[in-house]
Amino acid sequence: MTNVLTTDIAVIGAGTAGITAFQEITRAGRSALLIDRGPLGTTCARVGCMPSKAALHAGQQWAILRELTAGQAKAGWSADDLWRHARATRDALAQGAAQRTVTAAGDRLLMGTARFVGPDTLDVDGQRVRARAFVIATGSRPVVPAPLAALGDRLLTTDTLFELDRLPRSIGILGLGGVGLEMGVALARLGVHVVAADLKAVAAGISDPAVSDRALQRFRRELTMWLGRPAQAQAAGQGVHLSNGESGETVDMLLAALGRRPNVEALALADAGVPLDAQGQPVVDLSTLRAGSAPIFLAGDVQPDRPLMHEAADEGVIAARGALSHLGGPAEPLPARRTPISIVFSDPDIAAVGAPYDRLDLQGTVIGTAEGSGNGRSRILDAQDNLVRIYAQRGSGVLLGASLIATHGEHLAHLLAWAIQRGETVATLLTVPYYHPSIEEMVQSALKDAARQLTATH
Repeated sequence: MTNVLTTDIAVIGAGTAGITAFQEITRAGRSALLIDRGPLGTTCARVGCMPSKAALHAGQQWAILRELTAGQAKAGWSADDLWRHARATRDALAQGAAQRTVTAAGDRLLMGTARFVGPDTLDVDGQRVRARAFVIATGSRPVVPAPLAALGDRLLTTDTLFELDRLPRSIGILGLGGVGLEMGVALARLGVHVVAADLKAVAAGISDPAVSDRALQRFRRELTMWLGRPAQAQAAGQGVHLSNGESGETVDMLLAALGRRPNVEALALADAGVPLDAQGQPVVDLSTLRAGSAPIFLAGDVQPDRPLMHEAADEGVIAARGALSHLGGPAEPLPARRTPISIVFSDPDIAAVGAPYDRLDLQGTVIGTAEGSGNGRSRILDAQDNLVRIYAQRGSGVLLGASLIATHGEHLAHLLAWAIQRGETVATLLTVPYYHPSIEEMVQSALKDAARQLTATH
């Protein structure tokens, strides 16, 4: 008879959400088993936010070198060398994340592929595991439509892009969301000819029309964009022919950046009593992260409400506390969700915080605007394209949200997210210091513009 491992709570997936949940459970004095099919290392470190930032930095370096040396490599360096350096950075970060997981879990780490064989039992490559509750944090994988899979090794995803040892001369990108834009910009700056297509008429999911227009004006200088029409890709000789009915071009390779799909199919969730929707995805309560009435809680990218690292950590805590409560222990309060914040590190960065433009009551909102052309630091940095838009409630002046495209915009986004979460108003934020000359003064200028509109309505 197969030996059965027993534990209070089994955590499936050792990424950010899973390891956070594991630590929360063990901190509470309950037994936990951490299960992962490998490779270890978070999605962020291996194929997500960190490698893309390393590639963007490499692209920035190469663009500067080309400008300084009129296209000649400096000190023998090439774009491929910088690309390989970015890959090495990725490897170091992923290995570090993996080692931290091994250290944290110790002998409570079980490597293998888990699937439910009953409401309280898992099979992990032949090893049975019985638990009283489960946290599922199995992450996600790139969406690859079947017609694209036929491209074979000419097709890349964000999970395989960083396995390239050398850069292609040209690349097509299907999907120009945040990741697609980041990688398109990075590759273009590394000297790759980039053609990017998206069914949507905007890039990076920007809902504010003024910021969207500014972003398109800015990044069309660096890469070809086909927006607002469906695009098709098919094999053409040794390359890929990309077309959208109006334009066509043959490139060496194609990057599919069409979003990510939760990794749940192999889990056999139906055998655990989890309700599934028409697409076979678990039905999850977004406040508790519980799947139906089963003692199963989903966290991180596998529950794709907020697929960001800091949100995954929060969800790990929420899921763990839900599982602990199911065991009958004292119920700790669930952490409050943080102000939404998203950043595309495209230099200039694109960011949205708080309430998005397309969910505002525009009649009850004032929008304060600041232009880079009116900001001294932006002009020094030749960043006159910078644009900051701040949304405030008409009457009270309470900050609701913001959207921006700006050099060093990642810092502005954090400042504004903190302010929104603290309930700041236009008036209170105008009492704090703004150093001159700084990009942060654009926040002050946008607030002054909002203040003028608030005064005019009284």
